[in-house]
Amino acid sequence: MFSIEAADILPLLLTGLTAGVLGGLLGIGGSIIMIPAMAMLFARKDWSDQHLIQAAAMLVNVAVAVPAARKHYKMGAFRADLFRAMLPATMLFIIVGVLVSDQLDSGWLRRLFAIFLVYVSVTSVAKALRKRQPHEPDNERVTRLRGGFVGAVMGFLSGLLGIGGGGIAVPLAHVVCKLRLKNCIAVSSMVMCLTAGVGAALKVALLPGHGHSIVEPFVLFLCLAPTAIVGSVIGASLTHRIPANALRLVFGAIMLVVATRMWIAATSSSAPEASGAEPRAVAPATG
Repeated sequence: MFSIEAADILPLLLTGLTAGVLGGLLGIGGSIIMIPAMAMLFARKDWSDQHLIQAAAMLVNVAVAVPAARKHYKMGAFRADLFRAMLPATMLFIIVGVLVSDQLDSGWLRRLFAIFLVYVSVTSVAKALRKRQPHEPDNERVTRLRGGFVGAVMGFLSGLLGIGGGGIAVPLAHVVCKLRLKNCIAVSSMVMCLTAGVGAALKVALLPGHGHSIVEPFVLFLCLAPTAIVGSVIGASLTHRIPANALRLVFGAIMLVVATRMWIAATSSSAPEASGAEPRAVAPATG
């Protein structure tokens, strides 16, 4: 049975705060921290199922995306051409991603998330070591095909892994569409405002098939979202006060360790134990 104990509340609040601060400081999605943190901190809990954890994180993504998008829009970084190209593909493929994730057990989702964390680790280190190249406006290539490709990748991985998608879309749009990073960040945040809600709603609606009530992710959301929002504001304000490159190196190393632990934990369990869906789904019918 799903039950949040008093002792669980503080770790959840701190998880949201840490995810918000690092997300705002490094320009990554908070779900990248929230999902593995909950998977490891609450591994022994009956409700520690990857489907539930991802549903809660997707709800938090909605809450965090709106103020972030508003801030970037006010700063004049929004690009309507890239937004129009990305939005339809992102909306479609986040649904596809959620439907694919629904067919996988919790263990396989954690394996996939571990692989994604390796990508995050490598890109964090690469960002820290790479010299920033000057932007050439004449090289910008914003087309429906290029923007749609970025949106499709962002949407599918967002739905599959429960992440916001900015960590994928921003560097991809920067390379594919040749835009400034601030424009890519602003557009991905604005797209996320619309698509994250759709993905979260579908993921929550599918939870009963994995033995969870649709109320459960909202309980976790209430423990994560307030501090995540506060943390994102703090992180954004610290961007120019803390040496981000040094922090990216440390973060990259930590993510590699976390990825290894998630992979080992997922592969060391049998499929029914990893997902927890089969026994949890049968229990109500026999009681």
